[in-house]
Amino acid sequence: MAVDEKLQTIRHSCAHVMAEAVLNLFPGTKIAIGPAIENGFYYDFDFPEGHKVCAEDFASIEKEMRKIISGNHDFVRKEVSKAEALELFKDQPYKEELIKELPEGEVITTYEQDGYLDLCRGPHVANTKEINQQSFKLMSIAGAYWRGDVKRPMLTRIYAVCFYKPNDLKDYLTMLEEADKRDHRKLGVQLDLFHLDPEDPGQIFWHPNGWTMYVTLQDYMREKIRKDGYMEVNTPAIMPRTLWERSGHWGHYQKNMFVTESEKRMFAIKPMNCPGALEIFNSRVRSYKDLPMRLAEFGHCVRNEPSGTLHGIMRVRGFVQDDAHIICTEEQIESEVSKFCRLLLDVYKDFGFDKNLLVKLSTMPEDHVGDLETWQHAEKALAAACKSAGMEYEIQPGEGAFYGPKLEFTLIDALGRQWQCGTIQLDYQLPSAERLNAEYIGADNQKHHPVMLHRAVLGSLERFLGILIENYAGIFPAWLSFEQVAVVPVAFEFNSYAEKVADELKSLGIRANAYTDDSNMKNKIKNISTEHRTPYILVVGEKEQGENSVTCRFRFSSKIPQKTFALKEFEDYILDKIRTHYNGI
Repeated sequence: MAVDEKLQTIRHSCAHVMAEAVLNLFPGTKIAIGPAIENGFYYDFDFPEGHKVCAEDFASIEKEMRKIISGNHDFVRKEVSKAEALELFKDQPYKEELIKELPEGEVITTYEQDGYLDLCRGPHVANTKEINQQSFKLMSIAGAYWRGDVKRPMLTRIYAVCFYKPNDLKDYLTMLEEADKRDHRKLGVQLDLFHLDPEDPGQIFWHPNGWTMYVTLQDYMREKIRKDGYMEVNTPAIMPRTLWERSGHWGHYQKNMFVTESEKRMFAIKPMNCPGALEIFNSRVRSYKDLPMRLAEFGHCVRNEPSGTLHGIMRVRGFVQDDAHIICTEEQIESEVSKFCRLLLDVYKDFGFDKNLLVKLSTMPEDHVGDLETWQHAEKALAAACKSAGMEYEIQPGEGAFYGPKLEFTLIDALGRQWQCGTIQLDYQLPSAERLNAEYIGADNQKHHPVMLHRAVLGSLERFLGILIENYAGIFPAWLSFEQVAVVPVAFEFNSYAEKVADELKSLGIRANAYTDDSNMKNKIKNISTEHRTPYILVVGEKEQGENSVTCRFRFSSKIPQKTFALKEFEDYILDKIRTHYNGI
């Protein structure tokens, strides 16, 4: 989705207005940086000793911002020399540091409005009147180390949102309210899916309900890839330093790896699966007839992510990807990528994510390996594969990995939020002689290096489940629900029939439970509906027992009216929904 440059300019200008307001209200504050970001902006401040800004200050800051905006002040751009810039910002140490690092001769610009001066490349609006006074809102405060370095000062970061019109802001705040209700961390507790322990950051404790869904999703993907020609493998969780050195990960990724020692040798818990796939490929002599080789692995990876970046089950340290590596010839790239695109669309369709899918083709960056001709060939192959799969794509110039171009697939959820999940990356580097030296014997009886395609449809299963929890607000399709059917007798004397129905459904692989405790039927249905959000509640009494039938109360949100089925008829109905992965009930 293209960035709205005009709106981002308004946001950037509003950040300058906020910085001016803060300096007016809290003299002596030091300013750092204040960029526009998605939906708004932030600014980092170093407040004077003795004052700790908090959310209670937001109203006064916003009031001062509106006062500044109403003054209709021009944003005035000026080019200055390095010496002039250092003099202008001699009382602002963070700006001074940035200026000192600028190369000699580089154009340095400042922007000024209403007497407030900032070091900035711009651009900005012409006048503060272009910022709608009712279309921004300060949202939150966070700590942020200067330049992301834990050894540098901790600054106070104020986040804000900003839009063209007040209604845009209102719609965004409404969306945030709904997102809060759908927060997977809250629903994870309410539905008893998982818990997170602050003593073990970034690791998930899956409870029976959540693990049922996790395994269901994994088995779903396992069946999809099996039918698509993949062979599933499993590689060690801990592999030696020597392998990571050869793959290049030790030099480039070691800070994110958990390292251990045994018998005077260094090992690392794997942060990714790709070296293991090539170890399998290299375990015997391969022929061009073996290619393409599609190796899938639900391998558990661990990455030492900073604790401050962790978020529920969306950003964790321990995770499993629906990972696969396609080892192929250069001539097979286009057909394999096209095949993957069709698989991805087939999977996303089952969750309703195929309609507004965003696809981005990231091309050769400045820092890359391989020659221009090879890159151009690879980029054309990815573009052609998208076209043959019926996908429109947007080019991201220079955003490819250093080892090859890639496609990224971003889905849009029920709240209109974007989530980048699927990817396929072309890699000439890892199979090369300089790295893991993968080889096959070609039709010419000579040795050749294959190409490797790294790909995932869901990304990590943990993150994708988090997305699904929020997308469905905990109201899952029948095939994915941890409890698919609840059988409730109208009275104690029908408990045996309820248990018989539940047992018959279980024998068919349906996740069913009979609720035969001594609480009344009304309370049972209420608890099942709120605590489990079960798609089908089967109420059974004298009539149903006599006719070998069930009266089905469909989940309230479906708006489907209650219906009585013969038991066999209901079994056929629900099995069809499960078999087809119907996105509903």
